[in-house]
Amino acid sequence: MLYIIAVAGVLLAANTLSLLIAGWRIRPPGDRTPNVAARPPLSIVIPLCGIERFSQETLESALRLDWPDYEVIFCVADEGDSVISLVQGALKRNPTAKAKILLGDDRISANPKLNNCVKGWKAASHQWVVLADSNVLMPRNYLARLLAAWRPDSGLVCSTPLGSRPDGFWAEVECAFLNTHQARWQYAGEALGFGFAQGKSMLWRKEMLDAHGGIQALAAEIAEDAAATKLVNSLGLKVHLVAGPFEQPLGRRTLREVWGRQCRWARLRRVTFPHFFGPEILLGVLPPLALSVGAAFVSGTSVVASAFGVLCVAYAPELILASRKNWHLSALSLPAMIARDVMLPVIWARSWLAGSFDWRGNRMVIGSQDSRLEAGTVSPIASR
Repeated sequence: MLYIIAVAGVLLAANTLSLLIAGWRIRPPGDRTPNVAARPPLSIVIPLCGIERFSQETLESALRLDWPDYEVIFCVADEGDSVISLVQGALKRNPTAKAKILLGDDRISANPKLNNCVKGWKAASHQWVVLADSNVLMPRNYLARLLAAWRPDSGLVCSTPLGSRPDGFWAEVECAFLNTHQARWQYAGEALGFGFAQGKSMLWRKEMLDAHGGIQALAAEIAEDAAATKLVNSLGLKVHLVAGPFEQPLGRRTLREVWGRQCRWARLRRVTFPHFFGPEILLGVLPPLALSVGAAFVSGTSVVASAFGVLCVAYAPELILASRKNWHLSALSLPAMIARDVMLPVIWARSWLAGSFDWRGNRMVIGSQDSRLEAGTVSPIASR
């Protein structure tokens, strides 16, 4: 009995410790612009596919950055994509921006997003290159925050997405996944020496990547961020995160969309980092809750009091973290966190089953030995 209680206590302590580390490591949005010793010219490569609710806002944010010399390269695989006219309109409204649109698709991998980036990488004029998803809302100091995170032992600087502006309950659940769960664990892992790349925003030294296979080297894994992590680590370098994650406005989400996205990400993690993925079954409130309730039932103590205590210990620090960092919070945040934690073990189990996933109009088979696009799926993705 004491062993079961001890295990539950360890899981809750690990949860709290990760929140404390994230609270120490992460700065809130709107924090002051960091000082950078130099402001070198940069290239930003943004793959595009289709129009989303906040596309105009996110695209224009890339054209209005506070940086003396940078270019933006928008990459579109399909010349008939409706997003092209949206980009053209943004360029007309920002005539001083150095930006262009490149069309075409380079099939170097089973990853449509990476294929769409190839032409932009080759066309980049500068040695500092950012690969950024189209749904990242870039603050004016976006590039300064990326450069400020670069250290002597950096091979790559990234940012996790920070969910904002949810519309409806399932978008709130998406926020709960992105912010106080995924971002929290990623920052905690980086602080402990386990930095993992995130494809939302990736700052590279072009000469470094080109010297080790170029952008084609990121085709070594089905997920370009997993390939990036392994490549950087193989060079004895580290993946570092920006001091504060960049915003991704969500809008409306359905249960099906959240389920599909989270299952796909879990499958990618299982395939690319299986030794780290296995322990994910212990994350969330359900494992310590089940252990504590079971121990209370056997010992004859109050099951309700035990469950309430676990929920308070698990969720109070999470809500405090979101509040202290000025992340999205609403009356739905706590129910969304609970829904997320109910989904976590089911998603974990689903990741071990065979099958394919929809990835922005592409049907993809993600397996340990083979990952591929299924026949007839040709549209590239802009983001994940």
